[in-house]
Amino acid sequence: MNHHYIQFFTATILWWRPLLKPDKYKQIIIDILKFLVKNHRVKVYGFVIMPDHIHLVWKINENYLLKDVQRDFLKYTAQQIKFDLIKNHPAILPHFEVNLKDRQYQFWERNPLSVDLYSRKVIEQKLSYIHANPLKGKWLLANSPDKYWFSSYRFYEMNIDEFGFLTHYLEDC
Repeated sequence: MNHHYIQFFTATILWWRPLLKPDKYKQIIIDILKFLVKNHRVKVYGFVIMPDHIHLVWKINENYLLKDVQRDFLKYTAQQIKFDLIKNHPAILPHFEVNLKDRQYQFWERNPLSVDLYSRKVIEQKLSYIHANPLKGKWLLANSPDKYWFSSYRFYEMNIDEFGFLTHYLEDC
């Protein structure tokens, strides 16, 4: 049996391209998170989906290996995005061409970041960080965190669960 801690997970789109800007690609991420939670592979405590990266605060179920869940998550999202690009936006596909031995296209940078979160204080810091992410830097995706839909902010601050897959981190701290 594998024991996993709550983790901060970050995955970045290849070359920091804003591939996740369209809501339909953000929805692919929402859908796989719902699937992973429903099938008891993970608990998701917080998230934000940015145009070129995602942050998750999650915990892998003890019956699964971290590397397998991360691989399946990234592979599924990449495949779904590729299928949509082929069908609806073929001119975008060459921007992600890598022509490696094992793949023609790549959408996620290799080696996503996973950091174990050992304390309630650090979990709260990471949640604050990801919830503020849409307000920072070049994106300025909203003027307040509650105005950015692709985030767990409203779950914590307004007690609104729009996604149906979130667990409050205090349940496992």
